[in-house]
Amino acid sequence: MKTALLVIDIQNDYFPGGKYPLVNPLEAARKAYMVLQCFREHGGYHVHIQHVEQEPDAAFFVSGERGTDIHDSAAHFEGEPIVQKHYPNSFRETNLLELLRGWGIERVIVTGMMTHLCVDATARAAADFGFEVIVAADACATRELTHAGTTVPAEQVHAAFLAALESYGRVMTSEQVIALLAGEYAFSP
Repeated sequence: MKTALLVIDIQNDYFPGGKYPLVNPLEAARKAYMVLQCFREHGGYHVHIQHVEQEPDAAFFVSGERGTDIHDSAAHFEGEPIVQKHYPNSFRETNLLELLRGWGIERVIVTGMMTHLCVDATARAAADFGFEVIVAADACATRELTHAGTTVPAEQVHAAFLAALESYGRVMTSEQVIALLAGEYAFSP
């Protein structure tokens, strides 16, 4: 099955010192990088997705600022495809769907940030477009959320969104993803 890796929004603003740091972003980025390196080594299709805000007064991911850069922990190599987006759903008003269809992709592996927003929106959209979806749970990160005076810790936000995403595809560890793909020889273009 032709598979592509989506590396969503692993950008400087989500890390310590950035404008919108998440909980444990480096650990998640390291797992995403592990999967990314596996795709690179086997010639697998992969694409970095980079969020850039259109509003100059945005809280983070401001166009032209270092915070929008792909973080070194999941480095983007020259020549690798990169899709810039302005909305949580990586397919909305981008060329991602055309890129994946042009490659003949049937399944996407989703990694990145934030679990409760861009990862969630992109995984659901991918399923709606007919792709088989696998989310590498430990290769994603999020932050705490507050609603009606209740603060939900990041670990619970992460777990709740991953549980919901199981209705759209599979949720696995990065090691399980790599083992699955290696067993299927899914890296062949």
